[in-house]
Parts: sequence; C-alpha cells; structure tokens
Amino acid sequence: MDSRQSAILDIMEITRWVSREDSLADLFADSPQDSIDQPEIVIESPESEVTTVSLPNPQFQIEEADWESLENAIRVCTRCDLHQQRTHAVVGTGNHKASWLIIGEAPGEQEDLQGEPFVGRAGVLLNNMLKAVGLDRTAVYIANVVKCRPPGNRDPQPVETSTCYPYLQRQIALIQPDLILLIGRIAAQNLLKTDTAVGRLRGKVHYLAESSIPMVVTYHPAYLLRRPSEKRKAWEDLKLAMETVSA
Repeated sequence: MDSRQSAILDIMEITRWVSREDSLADLFADSPQDSIDQPEIVIESPESEVTTVSLPNPQFQIEEADWESLENAIRVCTRCDLHQQRTHAVVGTGNHKASWLIIGEAPGEQEDLQGEPFVGRAGVLLNNMLKAVGLDRTAVYIANVVKCRPPGNRDPQPVETSTCYPYLQRQIALIQPDLILLIGRIAAQNLLKTDTAVGRLRGKVHYLAESSIPMVVTYHPAYLLRRPSEKRKAWEDLKLAMETVSA
C-alpha cells in the first residue's frame, strides 16, 4: 500500500485491519448530511432582492456563448417540452476551470427544486466519492445531459437529449477538462453514442468524439445506494480516472 492509498483509506475512515472484502464494501458510505461539507443552497432570494435573467439575444449562438450568456440561455430555454413543468433549469455547478468534469443523467425532484445537480443522498455519496480521490465538490464541475427534470424522473427521451446536447457541448468547450467522468447509463450512452450497458463500458478509457479528452464511465450514486456491493467497481473506476489524469 502506497502513501496515496493510505491517505484515501484515512479519508474514508477505513481501518487497515478489517478484511479486504469488508473494507471495499464500506467504501463511499452513505454518510449523514451533516457530516458532509456541502455548499449552502438558497432557494429563494429575500423579498428586497430581485433576480433578473436576461432573455437571449435573437442572434444568440450556443457555440459562441460565454459562461454568462450560456447560463442565462439555459435558465430560460424552451427548446423542448421539459421546460413546461420545471421549477428550475439545472445549469450545473462548480469550477469553470475544473480538471474533472462530472456528467450525470438528468435532474431529479430535489435538483429541480433547488436548481443544483446531485443533491440529497446521491449527492452525499458523490461528494464522498470525490473526497476519496482528493477532490472537493467545488473543485470539479458537475453537469447533466439534460438541464430540466423529466416528468416522474423518467429517462430523458432522445429528442430531449439531442435538443439539450449543444448546451453540454459548449460547457465542455469552455471548461476544456483533463477528464470527463460519466455517471450512469444515460450519460455514458449519450456521450459515447452507444446503447451498450454501463457494465461493459466501464473499466476502460474512452475519448470524446473529435477530441482528445479522456472519459471514464462509472455507476450512478443512486444505483450504488441500491446495490452497495457494486461500490467496489466504482472505486476501481475512480482509480482508473486518477491514473488517466496523472499519465
């Protein structure tokens, strides 16, 4: 065990004398909310403050947008029917110059209410996964394949993902990350343009089309909460991501 692996075990509070089977099964434990240093989320502004979102210029071109105009365009987007029932469009969050870009599937109920990706129990687990590789949530950028919640948390439809994809493409172009971590089936299949299952996509390095940006696939935290035995595989994916960035 090298010093980096030892430090990771310390972060995850894993004692070294516990059997290997038990140690790996406990990786990324579903910690209570109050044990995670999460950014404070404010849903409503004080009555004395008015938040103004500018409508995009009629000549607005996604592929030429800066961060401000891109985020404004996403917040008022009506390009597909998902906007009709949303509370908030979930633009994304984190460091605009991040080395790691985390791409998830679609906002759920809490994400829609708070306008923030990966909140709730899945968000806590994602935070723990990032901490295990020495990253804070604020150091990465987290986005989704679609920016509005599909009704009933169903999978986004092809027309919805294709309509929203230019926004994600522009986010990737602006960030220029060293690595993209694809979280879950919808993210992996859409970015890799395949219908192959996550289990067959993980364990190898992929590359974004027409780009040299490496991509690693792993399971969604919500899936890991349902299937804790798969956390061992998620840890292997994170190690592959670390090795890819340091290569």
